[in-house]
Amino acid sequence: MSMTSGINRTPLLGAIVGCALGVFVLQNGIGTQPTGKQYESVTETLKNGNTRTVKKLKAGVATPAFQGISSSWQRDFNQGTVETQGLSPDQLLFALAGFREMIAGILWVRADSFFDSGNYDAILPIIRLVTVLDPKQIDVYATGMWHIGYNFTDEEQRSDRRYIPSALALGKEGARNNSLTYEMFFETGWMWYHKIDDDYSNAVKWFELAQERPDMIPARRNLITNAYERDGKVDKSLDTLFKLYETAGKKAKEDAAFGNKQNRDTLENKLDTTLVRMVQRGWFAGKDGRPLTGYDVNPPFDTGFSAKVTVTEARVLRFEGTWNVLPVGTRIRAVLRDADFPNAKPAGMEWDFSNDVNLDPPRDKTFMQEQLFVRNQRFNKKVDMSKDPTMYPFTSKDYVIEFYYNPRSAPPHIQDKFSWNGEGFTDKNFLNTQVREGQRVMYTSVKISKDQLLRRGDWREKVPVIKTANYLDKDGKAYNQADQVTIDLPSLRAN
Repeated sequence: MSMTSGINRTPLLGAIVGCALGVFVLQNGIGTQPTGKQYESVTETLKNGNTRTVKKLKAGVATPAFQGISSSWQRDFNQGTVETQGLSPDQLLFALAGFREMIAGILWVRADSFFDSGNYDAILPIIRLVTVLDPKQIDVYATGMWHIGYNFTDEEQRSDRRYIPSALALGKEGARNNSLTYEMFFETGWMWYHKIDDDYSNAVKWFELAQERPDMIPARRNLITNAYERDGKVDKSLDTLFKLYETAGKKAKEDAAFGNKQNRDTLENKLDTTLVRMVQRGWFAGKDGRPLTGYDVNPPFDTGFSAKVTVTEARVLRFEGTWNVLPVGTRIRAVLRDADFPNAKPAGMEWDFSNDVNLDPPRDKTFMQEQLFVRNQRFNKKVDMSKDPTMYPFTSKDYVIEFYYNPRSAPPHIQDKFSWNGEGFTDKNFLNTQVREGQRVMYTSVKISKDQLLRRGDWREKVPVIKTANYLDKDGKAYNQADQVTIDLPSLRAN
């Protein structure tokens, strides 16, 4: 679903709450209100030993409908503290009026219709307001985090990654407000692991916090071993696998339910596979300081990366290039962003830079990320940004195109050659050991101007072509879609 043009959603919030409250009153009625003589003073003892005096209806006096519902709601569902950051005075009034959980429920039911119709912009203020009114709504936090991080896309289904910091901020807030359960810690870790798919130390951090909660289900506990591997902590992954397998074995003996036995068998298979790969990839030899001669990672494989970027028309790019890895499974990250994009880092961003749940990303900045799928040792991808000017405003003068590949994100059959930290990986032109500490990655960047991207000025008639110095067209001619054919999937080890 394409993101709509920028709108100021904040004034909608007060109106939404007012309408929701009005609907409730119309449906339930206010009822005849009791007089002052029908109340009496009652002294109550609190849990901390203190006392307080309150006004209550005398015995035999009927409770008015609206007041009765309000009282039972506060007694049964009042969650205490409220997140009030970013609320205007009228919204704050409703938040503190004692009906916030009730209103939150009404609003979330309304949000379901917006999901069904694909009106994603309308859902954002509701998500924010519901979590403010009822900070114990874990489902809303989790759904909202997913919605903000995944659902705002361009016409070609590329996510608007400018929203990710807000999604992470919502996850962190949800974890703070629901610290007794694992769910928001896991959801935040999953955003790092799956969506960002790069800064795995943060995925590990949040998964570890989730592991500390006793209500975490076994299948989700097991995922931390994958996160440890992608973070380069293979020994830690192995130790954790042994512990999880031992626990699962005891559980299967105590209760022979199918799910318990399946979990035990899954962990056993994962443990066996991990041990085999650690041996074949020379992990134990490397830890002992022995040479890697004879192991799958030796000698390192040269990927032979090269790239050409052609601006075929305004806001439309074609990425072409080479990658010597023959088996299917390689996806090279391409990023186009403002040269001065805030909190940018090579081929990414410092995603965790803010705790603010901002409903609107920086509308004057561009951050496009695409995966270039390699087939027959080449890639060829058209990226059309012309239909989404709000997502790609191109307001700056200078831009950067970055190419990046990290073996830690590679599928296992390719990682069998490259290993977890790139021990079996190299590129004679673009190997980089600086942009990701302790890792061997492929990284390069080229500059491109706004005039080139928009095909204006001197570039109105000329076709901008930017390429790495080592780029060669296939067989001396441009490579096109017709050249893509079905291939076999040989192992990298044959090289």
